[in-house]
Amino acid sequence: DELDQSGLTILKKATDVSFDIRLGLNQTELLKAIPTYDALIVRSSTQVDANLLSAGKKLRVIGRAGMGVDNIDIPAATMSGIIVMNTPEANIIATAELTIALMLASSRHIAAAHAALTTANWQRSPYVGTELHNKTVGVIGFGGIGRLVAKRALAFDMQVLVYDPFVSEEIGLEYGITLVDLDDLLPQADYITLHTALGTETENIINADTISQMKPDVTLINTARGKLIDENALTAALQNGRIKAAALDVFRSEPPLANNPLLSLPNVLHTPHLGANTIEAQHAVASQIANQVIDALRGTNFVNSVNMPFQVDENGYAKIQPFLLMAEKLGALHAGLAEGKVQRVELQVKGEIVNDLIRGIAAALLKGLLRDLIPTPINYINAPVLADQYGIKITQATNMNGLDYPNLITCRVITEKTKRTLAGVLFGGSEPRIVQVDQYRLEAKPEGVVLMMQNQDVPGVIGQVGTILSAFEVNIGEWRLGRNEPGGEAMSFINLDSVPSKAVLNALGEITAVTHVKLVQL
Repeated sequence: DELDQSGLTILKKATDVSFDIRLGLNQTELLKAIPTYDALIVRSSTQVDANLLSAGKKLRVIGRAGMGVDNIDIPAATMSGIIVMNTPEANIIATAELTIALMLASSRHIAAAHAALTTANWQRSPYVGTELHNKTVGVIGFGGIGRLVAKRALAFDMQVLVYDPFVSEEIGLEYGITLVDLDDLLPQADYITLHTALGTETENIINADTISQMKPDVTLINTARGKLIDENALTAALQNGRIKAAALDVFRSEPPLANNPLLSLPNVLHTPHLGANTIEAQHAVASQIANQVIDALRGTNFVNSVNMPFQVDENGYAKIQPFLLMAEKLGALHAGLAEGKVQRVELQVKGEIVNDLIRGIAAALLKGLLRDLIPTPINYINAPVLADQYGIKITQATNMNGLDYPNLITCRVITEKTKRTLAGVLFGGSEPRIVQVDQYRLEAKPEGVVLMMQNQDVPGVIGQVGTILSAFEVNIGEWRLGRNEPGGEAMSFINLDSVPSKAVLNALGEITAVTHVKLVQL
């Protein structure tokens, strides 16, 4: 993995740091070399797996020169006390500019016209294009890249529609864009560009159903993640003329298979994941990661640390980690249950350990709340900053009244539509449990596939639910239930062994006594 010269220059100037450049090592050679190093800087091709981390007895910092950390075993690094850092903001301008370039090139048939002229085929009539002026662009995901794309689109006198459930109206006014629901964006946009995170809620966000809602003359652009698009559905839509064109810098599998039909369609413009591939971005990535690794080795700063909420002593992380994970589970459960934009988060903790740890718990809670819903890689350090950017207010309080549990974490999330309270504790000091969902008391495991169900507390509901799940061959792991009073309302927290289909959820919702069903994956 090569690093731009700007990063090497910074490392050379650090008199308290010595470094070696070891390019082209295979995994066996790297395993043999790593034990003597305190830090490792890599790009995307080096696989930093558990074996390599175990061999790196002195490793304290791993620097990823770039955004993605898929090639690093982060849980293994955390368990070993190794800080993992990346540079998530270094390439956002490059990616935003590529998005606009693809929009322009697709609109004016640049690639096809160039290819024709290289064969001395001078024609203009096949390449009549369209202007961006007065067109509508739909931006799905309004993080750093999405905001830069919107700013540039506005400079072309385009109308900008944005779908992002975590962006407030105040942010929309600040950027001069219009916030809409996805169902409103799809039929209005002349261009649709993807800049959202890849998660359970966004994988295949572009599918046969969403494509069917688009204009026939829409152009779809993706410089984010390939798995945001159902490629089979996109291929069919492009082949049958359901949509006009696509411009793709990313694919579900990279490099794409040679027989991928998207590569041969005349109405698809494709590039080999060039989003961050500029001189300036490579310079920024290299210089940032060099400075970050030096600061981390010196213990002075941990900016863009992926896996460390704050500095602790060498034996402290094992003690606090379970509480951070509990808070993250609470945030993820809130994210799965939330309806509408999140406006406010109210955190209350009670107990000696959690009182001292409240800032870390707040960061972990926000990480869980935001991780699948924003495009920027999120960690304990940047979660509060990102929440503020998205207009989410958070309050923190210690030693508040609550349930009688040691080291209780209670969180109330207020959206534009709902208010919900969740509380969690650690059983035995390490086992996360949800002990409160609004007015209901229970003791449930926040893990895996969870079916949340609210119903009237009448006989027969459990049997009906079990019968439906059995009919669809969905196995129940655990079923925890709380109720407000006999014959009143009940809340079920059901851990399932597999993800149920929409047909299952629909069938459950048709039970007379059932008032609400929600599927959450933790």
